[in-house]
Amino acid sequence: MKRVATLPVAVAALAGLIVGTALPTGHAWERGASQLAPEGSALRTAREVRGRTPYLPVQNEPLPKLIVDEPLPDLLGIGVALIQYRTENCRILPVFGKEALNLSPRVGHLHVRVDDLPWLWADSSDNNTVDIGGLPPGEHKVTIELVDATHHPFQGQSKTVKFAVPKTATPPH
Repeated sequence: MKRVATLPVAVAALAGLIVGTALPTGHAWERGASQLAPEGSALRTAREVRGRTPYLPVQNEPLPKLIVDEPLPDLLGIGVALIQYRTENCRILPVFGKEALNLSPRVGHLHVRVDDLPWLWADSSDNNTVDIGGLPPGEHKVTIELVDATHHPFQGQSKTVKFAVPKTATPPH
């Protein structure tokens, strides 16, 4: 009977040990920065790991940057392009208007254009992937542009990817 009663206590203690030694999560960790201090040194500060506080303006903000990958090949066979992206020094948020130009850290969104069509769409979701469905077989070009809250492009932050949907592509039902 005593062994049965101590089993839940032992399981809880083991779970606490696992949770207590697990690496914490945070924005810096997601960007790949290690949160562990070198052996024998002091723990890194919250600012070192997570970055600056969002409550104070950034002095001399670095210019925004847009990084765009080639489309993932996984769904091109059914006419769907998944294009991953990330930004630096600009948060993608659904915030628009002249007043938002004064926000710090800087905010913006994406303009996405397919095959030089005369229309585009604004994406402020920050889910790190632009998804485009219903593409017919053949060559395609997608331009993704990082813009400010008033839809003006950040200089040099427009990226174009070219790819082909296979001639054997079958649209999803």
